[in-house]
Amino acid sequence: MIVVLGSSWAVFIGFTLVLVGGCAFLMGQALANTWRPAWQLAPYGLLLAASNRFLVFALFGGELLAILPFIFAALVLIGLAGIGFRLTRVDMMVHQYPWLYQRDGLFAWREKAPG
Repeated sequence: MIVVLGSSWAVFIGFTLVLVGGCAFLMGQALANTWRPAWQLAPYGLLLAASNRFLVFALFGGELLAILPFIFAALVLIGLAGIGFRLTRVDMMVHQYPWLYQRDGLFAWREKAPG
């Protein structure tokens, strides 16, 4: 499993998932708050994954140029950013347009019934 993570479980959970994952979540919220399209999560997520790989290499002795850990971390970070993006976008739609939309679960909204 070290091959996929590029470091130990503790480093992956503590650093990549908690610290950098929190940054990814906030990145998704920032993109949603500025009404940017969702496809922009991918390039920003790749940049965040590259910085994560470098910091894991510099601080914890992980492999710097390992492709599989980079791809795995990028997918996890883009997924967390997507969650932050969607939660924020749903909240924005429901609160900015209350006469048009109502919340339909955690990740969705729907049009209000007329009348």
